[in-house]
Amino acid sequence: MADQNEKILHRLLQQDGNSICADCDSKTLEWASYNIGIFLCTRCCAVHRSMGAHISKVKHLKLDKWEDSQIQRMIDVGNKSARLKYENRVPACYRRPKENDPQILIEQWIRAKYERLEFCMIERPSYTSGRMEGFLMKRGKEDSRYQPRKFVLSGLHDTLRYYVKEKREPKAILRISELNVVYAPSKIGNPNSLQLTFMKEGTTRHIYVYHDDPEVINNWYMAIRCAKLHRLQIAYPSASESDLVDLLTHDFTREGWLLKTGPRATDSYKRRWFTLDDRKLMYHDDQLDAHPKGEIFLGNQLDGYSVRIGAPPGAKDQGYSFTLFTPERVYNMSSHSEQDRDEWIAAIQNVLERPLSPQDNSISARLIRKRGGTNPKNIFTGR
Repeated sequence: MADQNEKILHRLLQQDGNSICADCDSKTLEWASYNIGIFLCTRCCAVHRSMGAHISKVKHLKLDKWEDSQIQRMIDVGNKSARLKYENRVPACYRRPKENDPQILIEQWIRAKYERLEFCMIERPSYTSGRMEGFLMKRGKEDSRYQPRKFVLSGLHDTLRYYVKEKREPKAILRISELNVVYAPSKIGNPNSLQLTFMKEGTTRHIYVYHDDPEVINNWYMAIRCAKLHRLQIAYPSASESDLVDLLTHDFTREGWLLKTGPRATDSYKRRWFTLDDRKLMYHDDQLDAHPKGEIFLGNQLDGYSVRIGAPPGAKDQGYSFTLFTPERVYNMSSHSEQDRDEWIAAIQNVLERPLSPQDNSISARLIRKRGGTNPKNIFTGR
């Protein structure tokens, strides 16, 4: 009978919807929740187990013994039917996780589906209202201390404000439509953390926040996305919802430590934290800096941008060097390994091959590099 049940499970895995994890779309399935009736990957299974057996009862597809009633439940439900039930009212602005996404995103997605039944109810979640306020721990701009700050989001006014003192004027007012937000657990060292990024006076500004409750920080992330979607729907009423959703937030393409020289061939290498944010390649003294030390706009390869292995002529080769050529300057960088270098080159090359959009030209026109003190000079021209 055990062999028969194993064969049935194997056949069920071949059915439409059952070949990928019910929660993150991973194709590596080893587990199932037999009371819910879904097939899971190992990572999502761990979250199901953490919710408790009163919510989800999990078993290994091959190592555990399956009872006939449990097999029948898997036959009766399956991933496709379960998704129709538990994802019935997922807001369009909600980011559905994939298998390599941050743990908090996957965990809160699973808890929202099966523990809070968030997407089964007629009432819409509070983060879709366009209004949200609360306290977050914010890193200081000039120091590494985190202090509680009140944040107020208003989709109606396109603003995210934060206050040092509640009854005083806001310390800063950010435009939601120009704001990007990413999960930043590894950088901040807290699993429930976010990095807010926006442009101010020609340069990029980073704000780092966290909250002790993972549901709260996840709701802030979704609230920003929902407010941005509403603004886009007003601005582009004829655009499809799926196209607008792609514009809400984006993760950084790549981040990591690299060695970089100055503009002269004789300059020594210095360690910098690099962030590839779409067409902006930023470098920082520290990975939690409030501002980049420098920002490089990556245009199209037809406009004189290119990247290649090795140091430029006359410069010292650090071992895993590569060179970025722009119309303004040649950048000499070095990685810690051949694989890391090649992955950086591939990521940059992928950007250089893409045509520039009107939004890209707008960013190019706004980026400013300050030379020789206080005189700003716009070094990029859109095309």
